Amino acid sequence: MSERRTYLDHAATSPILPEVIEVVAEAMAILGNPSSLHAAGRQARKLVEESRETVAASLGARPSEVVFTSGGTEADNLAVKGLYWSRRAADPRRVRILASAVEHHAVMDTVQWLGDAQGADVEWLPVDRTGRLQVDALRESISRDPGSVALVTVMWANNEVGTLQPVGEIAAVAHEHGIPVHSDAVQAVGQLPVDFSSCGLDTVTVSGHKLGGPIGVGALLVRREIELTPVQHGGGQERDVRSGTLDAPSFAGFATAVEAATRDIAGHAAQLRRLRDALVDGVRAAVPEAVPNGDPAASLPGIAHFSFPGCEGDSLLLLLDAAGIHCSTGSACSVGVSRPSHVLLAMGIDEDVARGSLRFSMGRTTTRPDVDAVAEAIGPAVERARAAGLSGAALRR
Repeated sequence: MSERRTYLDHAATSPILPEVIEVVAEAMAILGNPSSLHAAGRQARKLVEESRETVAASLGARPSEVVFTSGGTEADNLAVKGLYWSRRAADPRRVRILASAVEHHAVMDTVQWLGDAQGADVEWLPVDRTGRLQVDALRESISRDPGSVALVTVMWANNEVGTLQPVGEIAAVAHEHGIPVHSDAVQAVGQLPVDFSSCGLDTVTVSGHKLGGPIGVGALLVRREIELTPVQHGGGQERDVRSGTLDAPSFAGFATAVEAATRDIAGHAAQLRRLRDALVDGVRAAVPEAVPNGDPAASLPGIAHFSFPGCEGDSLLLLLDAAGIHCSTGSACSVGVSRPSHVLLAMGIDEDVARGSLRFSMGRTTTRPDVDAVAEAIGPAVERARAAGLSGAALRR
């Protein structure tokens, strides 16, 4: 085992920022339920609203448009279910949900549940070889029967291959027919400028732990004119669409992380891009047959995704882990069975090739020695993974 640890899985979670730890610790010493009317409650409520204002200012939203949640998954559920139920209640014909075929499972599984259990007519919109939504397919799908569409949901930036979606163009197409658009921007915030007031989207998901904030907190940005049917009911907090005791310390930590992550987007993105390009060059020099995935021109600066023909991604990941390098595969594991990534399959990548894929994702703590460590370790790891694959195939025969 290597003593050096190289962390390149920021798209899964990022190290919590020291200033966030400090803010959360201080906030936890504040006594009072933010919904209580006494002085202690008012003090806690003040912290909640100051946090809301910080998040809003950092993301180009009004404070009233920030709905705090327990994270990205809850925010996606609230947006997709809330929009669907509200739109269908207003007009029973609105049963169609249009979603890209490369959505994060927080959106994909929510959409599928609405189809299986709530009568939604689900349409998965195709993407091209880079993972980019085919806007003409969206336009054609809407034009077939605009009055039957409840909502469109397309992620801002793909969490696996990093490809950016044309969210402004998507929103413009949908809004021609008065159709709301949701976007999961969990990966985009902190690497791209995200301005809610000008992006054209109706709801946007943000998550704290991707930005150096606490796990278990996030937000849904919701335009004031948008109506959402609540997913959970209770005390009527957060515009009466997200009931539950307000978690002032987590909100304060989340706000601190969002503010830090959006402070110098251009400089941070440029640094990530330099590191990513160096990583891509290093991997391709060591393994010439490695195939980069995603859009080379329009993608997150901090994600490098490769397929390694002849390898199993899980084997390659464990070999790199033994060398002290933390990354991730492009596959989802369900009930103990490893499956090729639905993102890669939707992009038209062969199933066997998709199984041998890895994602390296960078953040604010990533350094050039981290990149160099990958370049040094990847060649031997691929050789061993291929040998293991050939041995396994021989035994199966």
